[in-house]
Amino acid sequence: MVKIKICGITNLEDALFASSLGVDALGFIFAESKRRITAVNARRIIDALPQSILKIGVFVNEEERRVREILELCYLDALQFHGDESPEYILKFRETKIKSFRIEDENSLKEIPQYKANAYLLDTYSSKVFGGTGKTFNWDLAVEAKKFGPIILAGGLHPDNVKEAIHKVQPWAVDVSSGVESHPGKKDKKKLEEFVKRVRGTS
Repeated sequence: MVKIKICGITNLEDALFASSLGVDALGFIFAESKRRITAVNARRIIDALPQSILKIGVFVNEEERRVREILELCYLDALQFHGDESPEYILKFRETKIKSFRIEDENSLKEIPQYKANAYLLDTYSSKVFGGTGKTFNWDLAVEAKKFGPIILAGGLHPDNVKEAIHKVQPWAVDVSSGVESHPGKKDKKKLEEFVKRVRGTS
C-alpha cells in the first residue's frame, strides 16, 4: 500500500483531521516557508496526535545543533533534509532520514546514490524555493530513481492527478502540501479527504 505524507502542517485541526483519515505521516516545516511552524507549536500538535502517525521534521540547510534541539523537543520520528545538505552531514544523524532532491532533468538523479537515507523524496526543481512549487516534474525520472531505494513522490500532487502518478511511478509514498490546501498553511478538508480516498483506491 502506498504511504501518504501530508506536509506543511501548521495547526491542530488539520493534523487531527488528516490523522482521522488514516494518513501515515505528517510533515512539520522548520525552515523558511509559508508553512513554517515553531518547535513549540509543533510540539503542542504532536502531543495530541496518535502514536501511530509518523511525525517528520523538515529542515533546509539547518545547523546540526538546531536540528537536534527540535528533534528532542518535538519527539520527531524522522528527519527530512530538503536543502543542499552534504552526504557527510546526513550521516551525523542516526534517526530515520529522508533526503529530498529537486528534479529538473536526468542530471538531477546523479546525486542520489551519494546519500545514505531511508527514503528519497523527489520534488520539482525551482531556482527560487526549496519546495512547495505546486508543480509536477517528469515522472519518468521518478521511475528511474526507484533503483536507488524507496521513493517518496512529491511536487504538484493533488486529488486529480495522484491516481495517475501512482499508476505511473508506483512510489513507496506520496507527499502533498499545497495540493490539498485552501490557502498556504491551511488544509482543505474536502481536498484532503479526496486525496486520501484516491490514493487508497489505487493500492
